[in-house]
Amino acid sequence: MRNQDFFKNKKVAIVGLARSGVSCANLLFELGAQVKITDHQDNANTRDFTRQLKSPLIKYELGKHSEDFIRGSDFVVISPGVSDTALPLLWARQEHIPIISEIEVAWILCSAPIIAITGSCGKTTVTTLTGKIIQAAGKRAFVCGNIGKAFCGEVAKIKPEDFVVLEVSSFQLEAIDKFKPKISVILNLSRNHLDRYNNMGEYLAAKSRIFLNQDADDYLVLNQDDPAIKGLSGQAKAKVVYFSGNSQLNPNQAAVVSIGRILGLEEKIFLKVFAEFKGLEHRMEEAAIIQGVTFINDSKATTSESCAWALHSLKGKVILIAGGKDKGVDYGVIIGPGKNKVKKAILIGQAKEKIKAALQNDLAVEEAATLEDAVTCAFRQASPGDTVLLSPMCASFDMFKDYEDRGRVFKQIVNDLSRKQPV
Repeated sequence: MRNQDFFKNKKVAIVGLARSGVSCANLLFELGAQVKITDHQDNANTRDFTRQLKSPLIKYELGKHSEDFIRGSDFVVISPGVSDTALPLLWARQEHIPIISEIEVAWILCSAPIIAITGSCGKTTVTTLTGKIIQAAGKRAFVCGNIGKAFCGEVAKIKPEDFVVLEVSSFQLEAIDKFKPKISVILNLSRNHLDRYNNMGEYLAAKSRIFLNQDADDYLVLNQDDPAIKGLSGQAKAKVVYFSGNSQLNPNQAAVVSIGRILGLEEKIFLKVFAEFKGLEHRMEEAAIIQGVTFINDSKATTSESCAWALHSLKGKVILIAGGKDKGVDYGVIIGPGKNKVKKAILIGQAKEKIKAALQNDLAVEEAATLEDAVTCAFRQASPGDTVLLSPMCASFDMFKDYEDRGRVFKQIVNDLSRKQPV
């Protein structure tokens, strides 16, 4: 790691006690910082994360935020998803304490080039495939960020000759300062997170921060087919490279090819990796076939565009399970692809009334209290050859820990349902 003395003896308060917050706390403690971590929730998940802290000298508070906990800090580090209006950040601004994101902390310490990938849809697939093509070329790639492994949890293992492939969200980019990837990628922009941003302009501005500190020695990869993204080229100091989907490559693959070419990798590597790629867990993942009914886990689909893509890709009739915590998306996007395909949309979670209002004039809808009720209801109405698709269009936090938890619960419910069927 570089700059290992940067945080030594610094007082650091971390907001958010989850995967990235714990990784950051443990890393900074090992580098000699005085670390505290605060989370407004006090539940089984946050208590479990406290047990992952490496020292009792790392102080924490649960179920509240205290101003004294922030006062006197040299830095406040925020985890992904922490609201810009959260009390600890308001207090930090009043005290003129710098606020940085967890990826900024890891960037300060990271000695390897970073490929940072953002966009409304496809981030996880592109990040995963980029890591695979680098590894297939015989180099070490650390795939982390919003994809699952926290950057701070990996940075101590990373050497200068390695590569970091980082999935980053708009939330993480809001609090960067000098974060500077060698390659930045913006895949697309669709209506999303308008529960956090006032309009699409604000959302795009947050995404655009990914290339804020790049210079002429860096690269910015943009989607030529997305006007809002293509138009960012005029703001960039980095070398701009465009990608475009075609009959041979879908947009995600085209983005990966552009990244690979910048890195000087051979074309045959891309094609081999694409051919061998079996997809991601929780993204159009077949959970089971029960009495001729196929159950698909698409819990990763937290936008309406992702759900629309799933509907386009399926043949036959679909019973859709959707809902969760609303992110301000346009649920009407799925009416077109769903009009002659969706037999019934079964809605759950906080957003079910809003989704119902958007769909009920064009699609048959009903509500369910829980995911288990929705699966049972869907199976009861399905016929052999139909697909039951969990594609929520929403965040998971109203009912589940994260989209992975939601997907695992769905698969367990389906497995339990399968076992109950007569042989």
